[in-house]
Amino acid sequence: MQEFNYSFLASFLLVVIAVAYSYKERLGVEKKIVIGSFLAFFQLILLGFILSFLFSFDSAFYYFSVWLFMCTYAAFVAKKRVKIEKNGFAVSFGVIAASSFCVLSLLLLVGVIGFNAKEIIPLSGMIVGNSLNVYTQFADRLKGEVKNRIAEIEGKTALGADLPNAIHEATRAASKAAMMPTLNTLQTVGLIHIPGVTVGMILAGAPPMKAVAFQLVIMFMMVSVAMFSAIFGKILLVKKILGSAA
Repeated sequence: MQEFNYSFLASFLLVVIAVAYSYKERLGVEKKIVIGSFLAFFQLILLGFILSFLFSFDSAFYYFSVWLFMCTYAAFVAKKRVKIEKNGFAVSFGVIAASSFCVLSLLLLVGVIGFNAKEIIPLSGMIVGNSLNVYTQFADRLKGEVKNRIAEIEGKTALGADLPNAIHEATRAASKAAMMPTLNTLQTVGLIHIPGVTVGMILAGAPPMKAVAFQLVIMFMMVSVAMFSAIFGKILLVKKILGSAA
């Protein structure tokens, strides 16, 4: 424990160096670095206490309640990022909840993760957070594509095309853009950077191959949640965005 505390305190030297460099070069971000570092410190310590409390419970209803809270909070964040005139929260919640539920259910059904708090709760947070990011990226790109292609879309519908075909190019471009960060990570993971989960497990004493195997589960999970988020985003967003662009 003493060695851990010493290493932890010594890591603040990195923050001091960053502050000193900012001051020397007159970047003007010294205050933000200091405040951000202390906020991160207190938030992560708080997270440790919260997770210790959450891990002490074990029931399906409890897991569902935690997941539901994550989805609800993520939907509020998404509503602020994605400006939809009507039912913005409901749409955001629908996309995030549906996509994260599908991924979690598949992981549990195939036995990749166990039905316990230490696996379900952290992975739920990763899945919901990634779904939030993909959904907001998809929605922003789709709004831009529809705005730029509105004449093309109206022309196709006037010639008899149904809505899915008329807006296919816009939704394809939005889906590709939303999934690109995840696909880029797949191409660089292990070669350019070692993911945080792998590093954390190895530092905690886990065998390297076990850490890598669990990281692969997470990477493939992120691909799946990105796909589901784009699919449900397409289903729930298209008519609303078309209505506002028309």
